[in-house]
Amino acid sequence: MTTLFLITGSLLLIFMVFSLLRGALGPTIPDRVVALDTINTLIVASMIIFGAYFEEVIFVDVAIVYALLSFITTLYIAKYLEGGR
Repeated sequence: MTTLFLITGSLLLIFMVFSLLRGALGPTIPDRVVALDTINTLIVASMIIFGAYFEEVIFVDVAIVYALLSFITTLYIAKYLEGGR
């Protein structure tokens, strides 16, 4: 069972590196915002995986709050890029 969590964590880390590269090399600002949002989503998934591995509910609670803050931040960045008030 430990190898399953190790493989899953490794894949999430690899996907985060790909998203980080997309954010660094993205030709436009929306590409970078999507890469940042993808990294945030992968962090939430990692927190849930850690919570399942360590059998701690606090990781899931923190992941829910982090996901909410990430979503609100993405909305504000999109509104700013759109030029709205």
